[in-house]
Amino acid sequence: MLPPEAADGAVPPQGPPAPDDESSTGGRGGKAKWVRRSLVALLVALLVPVLGAEIALRLNYTGEVSDGTYTRGQDAIWLGHAWVDGRKTDADMAALAGRLKSTGIRDLYVHSGPLEHDGTLPESDYPKAAWLIESVHRELPGVRVQAWLGDKLATESPDGLRLQNAATRTAIVASTRQILAAGFEGAHFDLEPLHSGDANYLDLLDRLHEVTRANHAQLSVAAHQIDPLPAFHSFWGTVTNHPKWWSQAYFGQVARRVDQIAVMSYDTMQPLQSLYGGYVAQQTSLALEVTPADTDLLMGLPFFHEDRFGHHGAAETVPAAVRGVRLGLSRTDAHRTNFGVALYVDFAATEADWTAYREGWVR
Repeated sequence: MLPPEAADGAVPPQGPPAPDDESSTGGRGGKAKWVRRSLVALLVALLVPVLGAEIALRLNYTGEVSDGTYTRGQDAIWLGHAWVDGRKTDADMAALAGRLKSTGIRDLYVHSGPLEHDGTLPESDYPKAAWLIESVHRELPGVRVQAWLGDKLATESPDGLRLQNAATRTAIVASTRQILAAGFEGAHFDLEPLHSGDANYLDLLDRLHEVTRANHAQLSVAAHQIDPLPAFHSFWGTVTNHPKWWSQAYFGQVARRVDQIAVMSYDTMQPLQSLYGGYVAQQTSLALEVTPADTDLLMGLPFFHEDRFGHHGAAETVPAAVRGVRLGLSRTDAHRTNFGVALYVDFAATEADWTAYREGWVR
């Protein structure tokens, strides 16, 4: 309702604005309004590209897969430490052999560390390695046993392995010679969190590859995911202090220095199977674009079940991952020979995981 003065056309007297009048740019109300608008603008600026990316992932999960996009017999599986510390028996080995026969698995990444923070590796960490290697050669001819070595890097906290120390890198090279002398047919490295662009890691890989080539052994690595949006690792690192992703260019630099690169294509923060599958399809395409033809590229399958920030068990399923892998392969390089999937991890896998892998990928 209008005040009486306005109703009859009279101009109401104009006094000074009240202290909280939002028309006053210097008042508290004006500042609060500016803050609210700024927050809304910032939220929109953040959400619009993310929403667009999620829509793109959903669309990326649609379409048909090409014929022939299934195992090339170059798959791998990560195995827990129990296989080299004495907990596993001949009966366990027989069961594993029965499980893996008639699949595409060629490489076993067997946890044999972790490395000490100075890069050394106690021989006491893998006392039953000789038993495992001999058993695998007997039960699974043609399957290779690689030592899975990893450690926490001191990139986001003061505690951990420091690749910037030349002595540490030298010790890692010596540890690799050590495990190859023990009979392992390769060294598989999983160092996290490893930030995109780390030149010390590239130097380490160059030195390691000299050692593995001289011993006719494999050098393989577990790789971070590739930026789903341009330079996303830089943005995420600024916001969370955990860049998480690698640039596509850095991924390619790593891939050119190894025999095998296995993408850890899980823990993606995706809430739905369709979004996760579309994400895996995208990651597969991005990785294929920069991985040399003579380097084995493997995409990780989530053989584990957790619910936490970054991983939704109901979304990150083996069927969704397999379809995503096949879609990315179909669109980018359907006839690529050096390609496979890597199953993470044996001790958390269910029968449903194995069935999905066999029916969706092994066929």
